[in-house]
Amino acid sequence: MTILVTGATGRVGRHVVQNLIDRGAAVRVLVRDAAKADFPAQVEVAQGDLLDLDALRAAMSGVRTLFLLNAVAADEFTQAIIALNIAREAGVQRVVYLSVFGADRSVNVPHFAVKAGGERMLEQMGFSATLLRPAYFIDNEVMIQGVILNHGVYPMPIGGKGVAMVDARDIAEVAAIELIRRDASDVLLPVTTLNLVGPDTLTGARLAEIWSEVLDRPVVYGGDDPAAFEQNLATLMPKWMAYEMRLMAERYVSDGMVPEAGDVDRLTALLGRPLHTYRDFAVRIAADAAAR
Repeated sequence: MTILVTGATGRVGRHVVQNLIDRGAAVRVLVRDAAKADFPAQVEVAQGDLLDLDALRAAMSGVRTLFLLNAVAADEFTQAIIALNIAREAGVQRVVYLSVFGADRSVNVPHFAVKAGGERMLEQMGFSATLLRPAYFIDNEVMIQGVILNHGVYPMPIGGKGVAMVDARDIAEVAAIELIRRDASDVLLPVTTLNLVGPDTLTGARLAEIWSEVLDRPVVYGGDDPAAFEQNLATLMPKWMAYEMRLMAERYVSDGMVPEAGDVDRLTALLGRPLHTYRDFAVRIAADAAAR
């Protein structure tokens, strides 16, 4: 049966699609702009978005399993509500949902509250679902590489509790494994929650140390000030989004994103390989910068 992937052109979604193809799955993607859908020929492309009911109904037709990824947006919760209602209407019972680490605790952060609501909908509406809860994406760090490389400052207010940053490739491969597991099952499997974390829980100070080691020059930690972080982001994105990033950073500082016992071992066993590390990411960014 067909697996529908939303968010298919993003950092996680593209890897999900490729992992599914590599495993022989029949894949359909929902994309806003079909011209940008440069997927292999066997991937079926449906044009539309999560607020386009006609397109969503068409995309869901004949689908057995859904990968639901809706990105941070002002109407993010509306997207989730509509997508899950249309999925149920279309008879799609199997879902892998990209939530967020600590969704049930950090409910003052809009993005986290939305994901907590999505998780609750999936459980109460009777879906057979895997709830994927990734920690902060390593890949997000491309946004701050210029500050690190050009100014010698690690600017994210990560704090001292530690965040187990996770690579998008690891998120996507776990998602694909879960999608195929649910799609192939003769029965509806119970709801499962998986924390998606990296192998190392890193503080702000330790992240600066890693960059200092990789670049062979001093990189300092910018400190635990989410308010200053918000002010800088507000010059690059809508103010509501910058404020949301501040609220998220406040949670990093106060609580961190620390794996539960067994999380890393569980993911390593599921993937059959080690998790990607932050240091490997830093080495790659440094090498790319040196080559330019």
